[in-house]
Amino acid sequence: MKAAIFIEPGKIAVQERPRPQLQKPTDAIIRVLRACVCGSDLWWFRGLEEREANKGVGHEAIGVVEEVGSAVKQIKAGDFVIAPFTHGCGHCAACRAGFEGNCFNKEPGPNPGYQAEFLRYSNADWSLVKIPGQAQDYDDAMLNSLLTLSDVMATGYHAAASAEVNLGDTVVVVGDGAVGLCGVIAAKLRGADRIISLSHHEDRARLAQEFGATDVVSARDQAAIDQVKQLTANAGADAVLECVGTEQAVLMATQMARPGAVVGRVGIPQKATMDTNALFYQNVGLRGGIASVTTYDRQILLDAVLTKKINPGLVFTKRFNLEQIQAAYEAMDQRQAIKSLVIVSE
Repeated sequence: MKAAIFIEPGKIAVQERPRPQLQKPTDAIIRVLRACVCGSDLWWFRGLEEREANKGVGHEAIGVVEEVGSAVKQIKAGDFVIAPFTHGCGHCAACRAGFEGNCFNKEPGPNPGYQAEFLRYSNADWSLVKIPGQAQDYDDAMLNSLLTLSDVMATGYHAAASAEVNLGDTVVVVGDGAVGLCGVIAAKLRGADRIISLSHHEDRARLAQEFGATDVVSARDQAAIDQVKQLTANAGADAVLECVGTEQAVLMATQMARPGAVVGRVGIPQKATMDTNALFYQNVGLRGGIASVTTYDRQILLDAVLTKKINPGLVFTKRFNLEQIQAAYEAMDQRQAIKSLVIVSE
């Protein structure tokens, strides 16, 4: 099969690799239809994070189940599915609590590489999310929105859920990448009355407003904090979604929150430590982490997409086929695309 392989920082290649086989009774083999590039992929693409060379890449996909292991009862060959990156088992303490992003039975190491023609998926019985019907039943826009449910939309929703966004809240979203834009969608979905998007790019600001942002702050650093305070009568926001991961973004998020508010943090941390004393003196909470993709998809997100209540597929602003995977990464790295869609097969 053809698969995208990490060669070295700045270089991805499509190579022929053996088609994956069932290794455990809990596995499924999926024929990938659509995949995409995640903002977190750019950390190792840019050489800012270690990654083993000559391994498959990608962790977001939708596809069709080809075969299943003997222990898989809820999923069968021919099912059209969302393949979450989380691989939750569904029965450990973390999964039962609704946090399968921290599943105790997930296979160690990075995901096996979703940017490929076929994928071996572990813990398939509980973690895969079945989509009604078949792929050919859906138009291009709907397929794109369904693809976001494998990670980016669920991660944006995790930020809003972690920040405890409630009906009528004023919410600030730090980050205008695909996760931040999905955070805007999530805040709107949870009933926020006012959504302030921090964006320095005109195209992303427009999309944020289309998704439900009521205000856009284009200032940076302390000026952005000051502007948010002005917009909230100097009180700060009821909830803040941190969707970047840098120390500066986290610090800004905490300073934009009113006393008693919670910052929902989903940006992958780029520094091992941070000073939490300011949170104590401001009575500001900090929550978040790896998204609960299967849980959110089943509880709210799949229905919201299928009923066209939300349209997160709009975050894909450039499309590529698998052979163009290098260009797909470069487009995101150079901010030519908000998120790169990869068509693997039809």
